This record gives sequence, structure tokens and C-alpha cells, in this order.
Amino acid sequence: MAGQRGRASSRRCSLCSHLANIGDARTLVIHPASTTHQRLSADQLEVAGVSEDLVRISVGLEDVEDVLWDLDQALTAAAKETS
Repeated sequence: MAGQRGRASSRRCSLCSHLANIGDARTLVIHPASTTHQRLSADQLEVAGVSEDLVRISVGLEDVEDVLWDLDQALTAAAKETS
């Protein structure tokens, strides 16, 4: 369930981009276990420090209140979706 919430919350953002780019000026959010690290075994994920509920956020230049609002609405929607 935690992995589903992490995956769902990263996709429910509207301001934050669902991308793995590095060095972008926009806020980026991604669920590594289902994207960048999806080919790793459970043991390899553990060694890499990538849990099923991990969501990686790289904060960009947007207003912090807008970023916080977007993350809050995404997490709230994901919790409803996966409960």
C-alpha cells in the first residue's frame, strides 16, 4: 500500500513536474521504485536506500507556498485513492 501511495502521490502533482531531470529550475517529483530504479531487485533497492514509499522531490524556483499546496493536495488525493 505504501508503494502505491508513493507512486500515486508523485503522479497527482499539478505544479510539480513528474520527471527525473537534474538541474531543472522547476520542482520535480518522482517515485524511484517504479521509475528510475524499477529494474532493481528488492535487495538492491534496500541497499540503494530506495523504499517503496520513497518519493524524491527536487525543489525549484516556484513559490514555496505553491509547492507545499501542490504536495499536500497530491498526498491527500493519493491517500484517498489507495485507502
